[in-house]
Amino acid sequence: MIDHIPSQSAMIELLGQSLFEVWQKLCLVIDEKYEMERLWNTGGKNWAYEYKYRRGGKTLCALYAKSNCVGFMIIFGKNERAKFEAIRDTLSESVCKRYDEAETYHDGKWVMFEPTDTAEFDDYMKLLAIKRKPNRK
Repeated sequence: MIDHIPSQSAMIELLGQSLFEVWQKLCLVIDEKYEMERLWNTGGKNWAYEYKYRRGGKTLCALYAKSNCVGFMIIFGKNERAKFEAIRDTLSESVCKRYDEAETYHDGKWVMFEPTDTAEFDDYMKLLAIKRKPNRK
């Protein structure tokens, strides 16, 4: 955990106005579909902040922030990777490429997206639905 949650102005300073808007819109899209616990943390050695969506001890996804960069990570377990393959042809080429290039570890395939606009958000929501059905109407 971190001592204090970064202010909106601190996030704008870190990300820049346009990426801060991408961050806000991505959070809004997730919040519309999922009732989740949201946790701020340090971003480890590569990121300034981590903003994680969790429920029942399971992580749905996490957003990361560093200077002029937004990260959006989803970790796919073995069964979830099979579900990804089943919907692959409904996803954009860039999302599939990022998935294919992602490292697979013992606990799953760690896929990090670095959105610069909202173009892939529909695909992101399809990916989140693989992990967990939306629990908001």
